[in-house]
Amino acid sequence: MTPGASGQPRLIWMRQEGTTQWYGPQQMCLPGYPPAPDVNDPTIPPTPPPPPAPTIAQIRSAFLELPFAKPSVSMEPVGNKTLVGLPTYYRADWPDTDDLQPGDTSNSVKLLSWTIQFKIEAKDYRYTYGDGTKSGWTTSQGGVHPDGDITHTYERTGTRSVKVDARLVGQYRVNGGAWQDLGAVADLQDEPVTELQVVGTRTRLVTN
Repeated sequence: MTPGASGQPRLIWMRQEGTTQWYGPQQMCLPGYPPAPDVNDPTIPPTPPPPPAPTIAQIRSAFLELPFAKPSVSMEPVGNKTLVGLPTYYRADWPDTDDLQPGDTSNSVKLLSWTIQFKIEAKDYRYTYGDGTKSGWTTSQGGVHPDGDITHTYERTGTRSVKVDARLVGQYRVNGGAWQDLGAVADLQDEPVTELQVVGTRTRLVTN
């Protein structure tokens, strides 16, 4: 062990005075050091292992299981009725519920021995117009006339089932630490459908 040393090997635990943290064991062969243990010496507790940490896969899975809200579509003209040939404006509206939506921070989630929180953000939206066409994925939440940028013009009359699909992303933090990107996408399912009436215009000749 140590050059020139003799004597029986000893296992040494060390503790800085004034603390409760033990370090060791270390094996030494110095003669006469340390003295032989007394049978009345208390048992030195082993250093506990660090608590297990959740993997990023477990954190992402916990995010996808959160209670998310689901947006519905509001339209202009109001009253869920529009005209053939008239641009209709669409907007994704989030409900006033306790479920999570963009801008919210979740309650703490216990994962193993760690406390995880999530900050919710919108990734994108896709508007389904009910006549066989969709907007494609867009970051726009839409809006009303004249500034809204999600519009569609119908060519035929009838009832149209309109909805908006949403995908959410987020950040997470562990035990109140710094926010970190999550790298997971929650693709919401079964968003509510709004029925829209598309009506035609009637033209008549008026004579004086």
